[in-house]
Amino acid sequence: MSNDEIRLDATVARHSTLLRTEEGVTFRDLNKNGLLDVYEDPRRPIDERIADLLSQMTLTEKAGMLFMDGVRVNPDGSIEEASGEQAFTGFGTPVKTKVTDLKMNHFNVWQIPGASSLATWYNNLQRLAEQERLGIPVTLASDPRHHLGKNVVSMDVEDFSQWCETTGLGAIDDPDLVRQFAEIAREEYLAVGIRVALHPQIDLATEPRWARISGTFGEDAEVSARLVTAYIRGFQGDQLGPHSVACMTKHFPGGGPQKEGLDPHFEFQEGQIYPGDNFDYHLIPFEAAIEAGTASMMPYYGIPVDQTDEEVAMSFNKTIITTLLREKYGYDGVVCTDWGLITDMHGDGFIWPARAWGVEELSGPERVGKALDAGVDQFGGESLPHFVLKLVESGQLTEARIDQSVWRLLKQKFELGLFDNPFIDEARVAQVFGNPASLAAGLASQSRAMTLLKNEGDVLPLTDGPKVFVKNLDLETAGEYTQVVDTPEAADFAILRLDTPWVPVETRNAFAAGFHHGDLDFKAEAKAEILELLNTTPTIVVIYLDRPAVIPEISAAAQALLADFGASDRAVLDVIFGRARPEGKLPFELPSSMEAVRNQQTDVPYDSADPLYPFGFGLRYADEG
Repeated sequence: MSNDEIRLDATVARHSTLLRTEEGVTFRDLNKNGLLDVYEDPRRPIDERIADLLSQMTLTEKAGMLFMDGVRVNPDGSIEEASGEQAFTGFGTPVKTKVTDLKMNHFNVWQIPGASSLATWYNNLQRLAEQERLGIPVTLASDPRHHLGKNVVSMDVEDFSQWCETTGLGAIDDPDLVRQFAEIAREEYLAVGIRVALHPQIDLATEPRWARISGTFGEDAEVSARLVTAYIRGFQGDQLGPHSVACMTKHFPGGGPQKEGLDPHFEFQEGQIYPGDNFDYHLIPFEAAIEAGTASMMPYYGIPVDQTDEEVAMSFNKTIITTLLREKYGYDGVVCTDWGLITDMHGDGFIWPARAWGVEELSGPERVGKALDAGVDQFGGESLPHFVLKLVESGQLTEARIDQSVWRLLKQKFELGLFDNPFIDEARVAQVFGNPASLAAGLASQSRAMTLLKNEGDVLPLTDGPKVFVKNLDLETAGEYTQVVDTPEAADFAILRLDTPWVPVETRNAFAAGFHHGDLDFKAEAKAEILELLNTTPTIVVIYLDRPAVIPEISAAAQALLADFGASDRAVLDVIFGRARPEGKLPFELPSSMEAVRNQQTDVPYDSADPLYPFGFGLRYADEG
């Protein structure tokens, strides 16, 4: 061990000095009292460090750890309170107050002004945490940021490399590609301080109307299990460490079988159903995730109807969290609820009820107590440590029970190396983001995931510079590939991009109205307009499948039909003009009618009658054999 000391500015580290080991690992040497605490010494086993820190924590500090709320990132990277707070975003309490008064140190970021701003903001937040009594570092989490999506639940992809959606990875079904994606995404997360991925989402898309299918690998359990293993290994490595991003796999025990596809984010859907008695099928990907070492697990909102001894939502359900996850599977990682289970959110003239399905009659503190009793460790989207204090003071909750969850949360922070060095090098942002190899890999994934469903007369790929009429594509980009004309009648071919239809739910909740619920087929007027073009000019139809579209007439009239799972215009045109090849196979079947959709069993894969295109279907260009 070298005694070479590295002096740091007081704003960077709470401690006066650091030591450097022979392996080059730096760690805090002296605390404020000139002593080396066990919890600050990486030479000690992690369990000893946790026990030492836990013994020093007050009940208030422990309670604060049990909540992970959303935070705003200011464009200048400051952590001062921002003006113009948006409705029901959960940012009402400034982040500085959450750290200093509520003793919180887990946060998730939603929309961000850019990677550089986030990196600066993150270091400023860690500096604030360093000034707290115990200097417990912040853990920053994020939903997926690397996928081209059109659903309201999609995060922005500004600065991050842009890949096909998770369904596209399922369509390609290449574990090596999934691991490559995860490793690139991990490096980008690390560069801005994101240490917990609120993903992968490994629900099974067995109900074709469900609004969140685009976040899944599809409807096949074995494909999902195979790919989630590569995904977690890419983000975490073979074990959690300082160069890992911890995965919070969701939504245990599988959120796919939602009644009529309505999502339990909202009060119009409280439960998921199992008419095919297929509950265990949805567990298969989670078994693989546990085997791969997922650091955290997130249950979903819904009630597992008729599956347990109590008709309550997953995070309040002791049979789901303790009996099944903790005891049957031996899982001892962090269990964090989905967002907003405890308190209502107030929007512009409406109330978005807490997702406390089955326990609506309980008070806020009672809901917290029931979830903790069920086996949950942490609450997403809430800042309610005072509820925990109230439960302990009233004798309804023991501090020993809180210690169990705090131990798991501290262990994850220690394993991620946050206690040894919570800060990031802001100069790495420019080195990591915009990397040509990462951008190229993302673009290639968009093209590879495209799935060729029809190619009458082997019309694709287009060659010899045909005259093309394009609709719902960027004209300037299309002009780089061929001659673009103004009317279908003047064209040799038309290229038409479509989105899978959806029907907004009637609600004043803008978030709920933006979920892609409802029927999957084009209705009379919209379908007639599409068919008019298809009957005028030989047309290549490209349809974005965030859910399984019902398109029998469109398929019959199209010259060629391609499915995309999150693709830029350039990725689409690369495939149409032969610069890239479609490699996808459908990760879910495409039903032949809405009647078939309504008659299929919500929890059973690929079971609609006479599907238009079956699960796993995908053609290749003629020259590929």
